[in-house]
Amino acid sequence: MTQQIEVDAARAPPVLDIPVGEPTEGFDRWLHAQLGHATRGVSPSALLLAYVDWLSHLALSPAKQAELVHKAWRKALRLALYLAHATSPEAPCCIEPLPQDRRFADPAWHQWPFNLISQSFLLTQQWWHNATTGVRGVSKHHEEVVTFITRQLLDLCSPSNFVATNPLVLQRTLSTLGANLAQGAGHWWDDWERLKAGRPSAGSEAWGVGGNLATTPGKVVLRNSLVELIQYTPTTPKVHPEPILIVPAWIMKYYVLDLSPHDSLIRYLVDQGHTVFCVSWKNPGEAERDYGMEDYLRMGLYDALDAVGAIVPKRRVHAVGYCLGGTLLAIGAAAMARDGDDRLASLTLLAAQTDFTEPGEIALFIDDSEVAFLEDIMFDRGYLASDQMAGAFQILRSNDLIWSRGVRDYLMGERAPMTDLMAWNQDATRMPYRMHAQYLKRLFLRNDLAAARFRVAGKPVALGDVHVPVFCLGTETDHVAPWRSVYKLHVLTDTELTFVLTSGGHNVGVVSPPGHPHRHYRVRTRAADGKYIDPDLYLAQAEAKPGSWWPEWQRWLASRSGRLVTPPAVGAAAQGYAVLADAPGQYVLMR
Repeated sequence: MTQQIEVDAARAPPVLDIPVGEPTEGFDRWLHAQLGHATRGVSPSALLLAYVDWLSHLALSPAKQAELVHKAWRKALRLALYLAHATSPEAPCCIEPLPQDRRFADPAWHQWPFNLISQSFLLTQQWWHNATTGVRGVSKHHEEVVTFITRQLLDLCSPSNFVATNPLVLQRTLSTLGANLAQGAGHWWDDWERLKAGRPSAGSEAWGVGGNLATTPGKVVLRNSLVELIQYTPTTPKVHPEPILIVPAWIMKYYVLDLSPHDSLIRYLVDQGHTVFCVSWKNPGEAERDYGMEDYLRMGLYDALDAVGAIVPKRRVHAVGYCLGGTLLAIGAAAMARDGDDRLASLTLLAAQTDFTEPGEIALFIDDSEVAFLEDIMFDRGYLASDQMAGAFQILRSNDLIWSRGVRDYLMGERAPMTDLMAWNQDATRMPYRMHAQYLKRLFLRNDLAAARFRVAGKPVALGDVHVPVFCLGTETDHVAPWRSVYKLHVLTDTELTFVLTSGGHNVGVVSPPGHPHRHYRVRTRAADGKYIDPDLYLAQAEAKPGSWWPEWQRWLASRSGRLVTPPAVGAAAQGYAVLADAPGQYVLMR
């Protein structure tokens, strides 16, 4: 889709003179880029190093080998004893699956011979976990990589993935005379054609940006070469005087916070009497390859703050950052505090990490070898492709996002209805070469922000300089920003900090509107200069409350805002912020 996008050339970052090096280095980069297409961006060297580390230490550990032989015999004996009673559905299992493993939850798996098949698989899975962990001398990272990859290979062979060993699929096949498999073959062919054509999954056509997604009324009041800024139309006669500026992650389209009306956090805030602005990032391509972290900070956060200040003058801003946008906002807030810029009234960080020492399973894809490999892939294209990023997140939850879907769609012949959140998840984005390389090296590998080494405008920033109230949200089952990692903000700041832990994952936990069943959250506020409590104590002391965390946050914002006033005008043409377009703007439509 060709679009005319206005670009402020004066604000565009300079093109870096990136040395390619010797001709051999250029060839190596080209080779790595070609390999990356086949390996989906995973470094073969990183995997080889991990398995060599594990195997070499295991080979020199005869006691560990003897222990594994002993465990194998014990598991075989447990299975043999279970076999004697396996024909009875009431026979107690010899091994229970992990709490998050729902593959064998249906009662049909307790019938002979499927109970024996599933129990055998679970025992094998447990043995391999014993084999890949606890080998003395293996680095923690390599142990985690080997354990993860081995689990992925075992999941591929799970009896739930095959017609002959899945009782639910067999029952469906017999009852439909094989129609489910024919339907599943049609689903597979449709998905294959969509994948090759680069089209979203089936059912996405029912959802459209500006149609039934991202429908909260508003206007684009700023556009530069990286962002559009949307100001939303008020729906109440009076509003809180301090505006809200939302900085979402550029790894996702902003409208995860403005889905269908009931699921829209932005609409909720507007209806509660807040003046809301939201950054909409451009989907970068080859032309944006040299945009770095400071360009995102300058053109994303600072330009947006300038616009908000012109439209709502003499008012401090409630700044909100989600995921990577929250990390950027934390960096920007620390730089502003360092420089005496007091435009922020408060800081809200949603599922955003500021300390990367324990970033969760995503760290499996991030080490020196992997980053170098990714750099070469990105250098060849100028960006990290959206499918590579989406693929990495899917692998982290392969049972839920890959194998269970494959069983449902291709073996059972069913299609789950496409929800607004699922449709949004299909609308992936890219990452510029320079920015993503800086992000991985400075934050994930070196942890510069937590160590007060991250530089903005040539000088380091420290989160300890931030003294505005902070609202920090973690989600219980987050695979992208684990809540215990998010919780580390307590150690990095001494300002008033309200920490909320909500049910759900990285996206579902944030998109948690009031009235949604089975949701709960915990909340606890540490006063400025208050004593630190660890995550386990927090979990024990903060009582779980039923419902959505949205009203809790809204009350927190309102209590730190002034008396209600007349809504501000939309845009400020005299200050250079004229209305450019209706929301959701142009950048969100870029593929």
